[in-house]
Amino acid sequence: MRKSSVREVVTRIDSVTPPDRDRAVDALRALAILGVVLGHWLVTALVADSGTLHGASPLQHMPQLAPISWLFQTLAVFFLVGGQVGATSYASARARGTTYRQWLGVRMARLFRPVAAVLVVWAVAAGAMLASGVGFETVHTLVKLVLSPLWFLLVFAALTAATPLITRVHPLWPFAVVLYVDLFRFGLGGPAWIGWINLAAGWMVPYCLGATWARGGLKGRTTGWVLLLGGAAATTLLVLFAGYPASMVGVPGAGISNLNPPTLAAVTFGLAQCGAALLLLGPLRRVLKRPAVWAAVALVNLSAMTIFLWHQTAMIAVMAVGLLAGRPLPGLHTVPDGAGWVLARLAWLPVFAVALLVCWAAFRTYEQGRRSHGIVVREGRPARSTVVRGA
Repeated sequence: MRKSSVREVVTRIDSVTPPDRDRAVDALRALAILGVVLGHWLVTALVADSGTLHGASPLQHMPQLAPISWLFQTLAVFFLVGGQVGATSYASARARGTTYRQWLGVRMARLFRPVAAVLVVWAVAAGAMLASGVGFETVHTLVKLVLSPLWFLLVFAALTAATPLITRVHPLWPFAVVLYVDLFRFGLGGPAWIGWINLAAGWMVPYCLGATWARGGLKGRTTGWVLLLGGAAATTLLVLFAGYPASMVGVPGAGISNLNPPTLAAVTFGLAQCGAALLLLGPLRRVLKRPAVWAAVALVNLSAMTIFLWHQTAMIAVMAVGLLAGRPLPGLHTVPDGAGWVLARLAWLPVFAVALLVCWAAFRTYEQGRRSHGIVVREGRPARSTVVRGA
């Protein structure tokens, strides 16, 4: 693309953006999505062993890498923004006379239409691999790798559907549920299954914070600092003295996972992330006044679901092509048990990004619809349309 064309696109995106749009909200969503993608690419390994692929994690062999999960496990920020956008959108819909069913139908369609493409492609791919003689263990590993991140979309959809009720709930209520569930589960020897209550309650905490933000709460930097410092302190105490894992993602073979289901440590860590996100709003708003920076954020948001849904497929595609070399490639098919693997995996990240770009080109229409004449931001993320509408 010529420089003049790039400049034209940047100018157009900036000009069609409503002046009252909070661009920092979109930036936080983009950072959250990219954090999840990079996190998965860094802590997920497929090890080739006797013709079979099985999953592994560098966090299992190198627990000192746990800080990677602190940087890239950004789901709390995604739910914070989701709550803010959902509550704002619902209030706007009610003001326009839109019914709850109509509002929810639009949001669910935008959420699950691109999911259908992933499910169809991988159903066909799994059947083809099994028919061609690929072992069931390998197929199971690959399908699980692609589909397991989709759990959070179901939770997000449920919270979105409950937005009218959640706007009336104080974040302390779901936080109290998480606290008592963990106390009963870990402190009193309760059954492990009770922890799954936290799958809804744990992520409701940042979603409720987002809804509070939409109502005009969470104002001032003091709130951000209280959440950041209080959440960080609580998480540190839970890890050091209450036996919670330091990693904020699941580690194969670990007795406890902070993420599956969410624990109190994951929730307090999420509060710290939400505080950091609120503190970033001011700097982000200043930076996003630059048209080029805003255009980049807008384009990521335009394809946020496509990026999330296909990033694991992109990594798997690179690994599959790599198998044609006839031997395991470092950082791609080898056991993630040393610094050499980490350096090799970092070198593979640009290749994963190129593969993701190919997936984006092939499947972005399921999220964006057919291309029209403009690029706008709608319902909290960019979408192509000839009409500019706010959230």
